[in-house]
Amino acid sequence: MVPEIKQVTTKKAFKIFIKLPYIIHKDHPMWVPPLLMEERKFFNPQKNVSFRNNEGVLFLAYKDKRPVGRIMGLINLKRNEGFHEKNARFGFMECYNDPDVAYALLAAVEEWARARGMTKIVGPMGFTDQDPEGLLIEGFEYEPTIATIYNFEYMQNLIEGYGYSKEIDYVCYIVDLRDVKLDFYEKVAKRVENREEFEFLTFRKTKEMKPFVKPVLELLSETYIDLYGFAPLTGEEIEALGKQYLPVLDPRFVSMGRKEGQVIGFFVGMPNLNKGFRKARGHLFPFGLFYLLSAAKKSKQLDLLLGGIKREYRGVGLDAWGMLRMIKTARDLGFTVIDSHNEMEDNHAVRMEMERLGGKLCKRRRIFGKML
Repeated sequence: MVPEIKQVTTKKAFKIFIKLPYIIHKDHPMWVPPLLMEERKFFNPQKNVSFRNNEGVLFLAYKDKRPVGRIMGLINLKRNEGFHEKNARFGFMECYNDPDVAYALLAAVEEWARARGMTKIVGPMGFTDQDPEGLLIEGFEYEPTIATIYNFEYMQNLIEGYGYSKEIDYVCYIVDLRDVKLDFYEKVAKRVENREEFEFLTFRKTKEMKPFVKPVLELLSETYIDLYGFAPLTGEEIEALGKQYLPVLDPRFVSMGRKEGQVIGFFVGMPNLNKGFRKARGHLFPFGLFYLLSAAKKSKQLDLLLGGIKREYRGVGLDAWGMLRMIKTARDLGFTVIDSHNEMEDNHAVRMEMERLGGKLCKRRRIFGKML
């Protein structure tokens, strides 16, 4: 049966779009349900400031009047203008193992993109680099990390079956903290700590971090410019990201370096909260918050979330200082592994550091592309 594709234009359809992944992944043990309240904000143009600099569309697929798939189409106007591209993006695609549905969803986004003058489509991607991106193609047995995609294995065949091919891969490493040798890092960190021009900041409470949210995210926007598909964050996006992440960050795993009062490097990790999210089942209340707090206390996996060093201060040892502090703090608190989060496959400097720590390549995510 040929699926029927409908653009999401009503409150009822929007509700279906938000909840459909929970139905499709109902018996998927490794999938991590996002919070419904955050999903409603993210996909709502009136609440997500990223819509102000991007175009977006939502589609649902139906068979026998039953919703069986969804997809989002995006055009990052700022990225296209700054890099002279005519690229559209697809993302947040969910469906059963049904080629007819997958192809119809992708076709709908492609038609929407062509109508707006786009010549290429890539994905899965979101508005910014902080949104989930890259289809998981290897490492399904490993725990996902926050703001990443965890999909069924069949999704790769469905996307490639409609003519998409590899654009770039992201890789992820798992580091066993019990076997890490830190001699090299201690030597380098001691050397950089002795440089009087640098100031090193660590935190104990969330309120201590608040004044640094904006400068850290501004530096993130500056240092991530070379990432695939990245566009500098707007002031509104920086403010929104700060409000989103500050309440959930563990200050023990946030540190930064400064020079003359300017943030020149930052390092952010957080306990893996998957067990809490799975118990919460998309709801923060009445018990979801308790589940997340409990998961944070019991977690043995630390996820590296963000990190960046101002270009002119790379290679002086700030990265070694940040990694050493993260590892020592994690060890002291009983963590046994670190997940490196996504790294571009051609980011050889970071990959070399992960391998120096004895890291094992555990996951691979792919962004696909297709000419329109």
